[in-house]
Amino acid sequence: MPLHIKVLLGFMLGTIVGLVAHATSADAAWVNTTIDYVTQPFGQIFLNLLFMLVVPLMFSALVLGVAELGDIASLGRLGWKTLNYTAVVTALAVGIGLLCVNLLQPGTHMEPALVEQAMSSAKTGEIVSKGNELRLMDLLVNIVPHNIVNAMGDDSKKLGIVFFALMIGIGLVMKPTAGTTAFKNAVQGLFEVCMHLIGMFIKLAPFAVAAFMFNLTARLGWDVIQSLMWFVVTVLLAIAIHGFIVLPLWVRLLGGMSARTFFRGTQEATLTAFATASSSATLPVTLRVAEENLKLPRKVSRFVLTVGASANHHGTALFEGITVLFLAQVYGLDLGMPQQLMVLLLCILGGIGTAGIPSGSLPVIAMICGIIGIKPEGIGIILGVNTFLDMCRTSLNVTGDLATAVVVSHRSGVTDDEVPEVADNAGHH
Repeated sequence: MPLHIKVLLGFMLGTIVGLVAHATSADAAWVNTTIDYVTQPFGQIFLNLLFMLVVPLMFSALVLGVAELGDIASLGRLGWKTLNYTAVVTALAVGIGLLCVNLLQPGTHMEPALVEQAMSSAKTGEIVSKGNELRLMDLLVNIVPHNIVNAMGDDSKKLGIVFFALMIGIGLVMKPTAGTTAFKNAVQGLFEVCMHLIGMFIKLAPFAVAAFMFNLTARLGWDVIQSLMWFVVTVLLAIAIHGFIVLPLWVRLLGGMSARTFFRGTQEATLTAFATASSSATLPVTLRVAEENLKLPRKVSRFVLTVGASANHHGTALFEGITVLFLAQVYGLDLGMPQQLMVLLLCILGGIGTAGIPSGSLPVIAMICGIIGIKPEGIGIILGVNTFLDMCRTSLNVTGDLATAVVVSHRSGVTDDEVPEVADNAGHH
């Protein structure tokens, strides 16, 4: 049975068992004991196994991707295309999100009592303080790390690893000697070891998903989800429009690939992203799917997908825009077009600066709320449904990364055998 089918079965089983447990014995000691000593530790160990290999994998994949391009001009063209496509499609995603919020007005359906209860959560204070510490200029400055070991241990500084790997890759291209060739071979070995180990770990995904969904539904049940149903529907509608209309059209028109081929090839990565709620943890599956299923050139896919796992977050940017406007509606604030355009811009930048980990977008949302003048404490309202929506938006992030890789591969004309020498062959394949 394919892995993604097992993941789907794990999701359904965990959800059903959790809902039954909540309905029959919501506050029973055995439910809390099961969560505290079985399902939560197991799920966390699974995520830790993946996160343990994220840094060496990101580093090795990006160094090899840059080194294999063969010349700096190719890297520049590839980087520029990736940046342009990411900015345009992320802006489209946020725009769709803002349109859905304005049409459905989910913030007007919240009960005042629930708002007060949610805002008093202890976790809310922690998120708000993290959001207050975030500064847009800091996000830009942290792209260049002053201490690479520190950046490896801090999820908010993952872009620093990307920059460091880019520099090492550029150094390998500019200084081809026996020593650098040996180093490149060692990095290739590190990459292969990481991919093999993650291939082993990912077999635990169906059990981990069942554990995650049991934790979520056994503790919350339908009550919290029902009261936030309008918000959930708004986010899912925006994700569906972007994921099933915008991305397939983009892949078809600019990437030369049919939607059916694209979705059939990417479904394993999309479901793994849903299972882990982390684009960084899904990276090994994304890389394998790009090379084996979509048949994309390694040089392009390694570069685009590794950068994308840190910076190309369509789903996150869309979610951030919806949440900010939702909270504005909850508080009765009417944001005009200039403020909404500012939210759009902040979400594009925020999506790039968001850590690719579960709930990594929450501090960024708190920061944007502070800039716009909304009480950041309101983020407590969505904590109940955030885990489920996090899984959904991460699936869109990863699907968006793969769509970008398809388009960049097609438009740049790069193959694994040769690197185009002509600077102006961008549109011809």
